[in-house]
Amino acid sequence: MSVEILDASTVRNFLNDSEFFNKSVEERFSAIDSNHDGILSYAEMATELKKLRVLETHFGVDEEKTSEGEMVRIYTELFSLFDHDRNGSVDLEEYKSEIRDLMLAIASGLGFLPVQMVLEEGSFLKLAVDRELVA
Repeated sequence: MSVEILDASTVRNFLNDSEFFNKSVEERFSAIDSNHDGILSYAEMATELKKLRVLETHFGVDEEKTSEGEMVRIYTELFSLFDHDRNGSVDLEEYKSEIRDLMLAIASGLGFLPVQMVLEEGSFLKLAVDRELVA
């Protein structure tokens, strides 16, 4: 983790650099696709979502734990956001499209004033910051 400064333009510039964005998404997709079949199953996506600590608010020391059933419900709903054609798997184009939409939503929420954030190494936001630093 590192503390970084970014704003909406950091994210939008990352998305507008099609070559860098596509390469970043393809690399993440390949890393998640553990059986290398070119599609993401629910199990592969759930493993990735667990790493993202979706509900964690205090860096691993939350007092109240979410039940396993509730986590499955949340992961299922998140998976359905990516599975645009509802065929039970996520292909690269669906994944790329949803990541783009999520990043645009983040950019919209950030606005034009710089904010300081703690970012995970390798996250799309960290990649956007790193790209901006070398551009």
